[in-house]
Amino acid sequence: MNLAHLVIAVTIGMSLTLHANAADRGKAYVSNQDGGVTVVDINTLTTTANIDVKAEGPRGLAVTENGKYLIVATRENGSVSVIDTATNEVVKQIPVGKNPEFVRVRGNFAYVSYEPSSEGGPPPAPGSEAAKQAEKDDDENNEPARIGIIDLKLGKKVREIIGGPETEGIEFSKDGKQLVITNEADNTVTVHNMKTGKLIKTIKTHEYGDRPRGIKVSPDGKTYVVTLEYGNKFMVLNKNFKVLRTVNTGVTPYGIAYDRKGDRIFVAANKAKTLEVYDAKTFAKIKDIPTGNRCWHFSFTPDDKEILLACGKSNAVFVIDAEKLEVTKQIEDKKLPWGIVTYPKSVGSLDKPL
Repeated sequence: MNLAHLVIAVTIGMSLTLHANAADRGKAYVSNQDGGVTVVDINTLTTTANIDVKAEGPRGLAVTENGKYLIVATRENGSVSVIDTATNEVVKQIPVGKNPEFVRVRGNFAYVSYEPSSEGGPPPAPGSEAAKQAEKDDDENNEPARIGIIDLKLGKKVREIIGGPETEGIEFSKDGKQLVITNEADNTVTVHNMKTGKLIKTIKTHEYGDRPRGIKVSPDGKTYVVTLEYGNKFMVLNKNFKVLRTVNTGVTPYGIAYDRKGDRIFVAANKAKTLEVYDAKTFAKIKDIPTGNRCWHFSFTPDDKEILLACGKSNAVFVIDAEKLEVTKQIEDKKLPWGIVTYPKSVGSLDKPL
């Protein structure tokens, strides 16, 4: 082969490689409360693998910034499983505490909410006899939830931040200086210093609605949105955590996220069986997208073309065209899907690129 032919061959090879890489849309990871983690090839929108997380009850999950590891909260053994994404094998289990739920990763650290006093399961409806008894029990043994901070390089929990009873959602301020968490049992949103864990501010939600769950900061860092599951609303706060307004939603909203540009807000309304879309500036509703049963968490695909919605009691991941706002496919799962994230990282109710 002469030099000219060699140059042409190398050029074609590089072109094909670049084209192949450009065409790769990435992977999605779905936690299943009655199973492990399923891997979805976003190129084909089909399940390609099932990961045994070595414990029961996986819920919250997050991918490290470099995509090498998937961190999964496993409820039954009070740990997180660290999974090598190249092999889909658990390389380490790190004890955190009782009832771990949410996982967020920032840099070399994983932030994991866990609930020492929680007995698990959904809370009773407000005002019911069961709710009154639960409130009495909480007064007697109301140990606050915690955010366990895991050093992923050391492979162990290195410190904790004290939250409220039954801490739910976790969000970082845009500058990374504050940790903002929702506490469903005492109807508060609390703001903490990331380095020290010190409580900076408490926002009470009861006058707007009970049981705050999902939380997301806008791409520009100027506003936060918080779903109020027993208020059928989401609450809008400014960057100083002043409540600006509430927006009515369908019944029992949970997962919430802005799109990448911050133009729209998406809300998974569980019992309404809809994924709701709102204008992020006017808060006018754009559309209700009919979905399945117990749809809690969702993620955009890395190219923003679709939204993948985990619907637990439908045992499926719903695929939604992000432009047409229509369901185009269901990916069968059959293991009570709880949450979903992607790599490359994308915006969603559990994760987002930093």
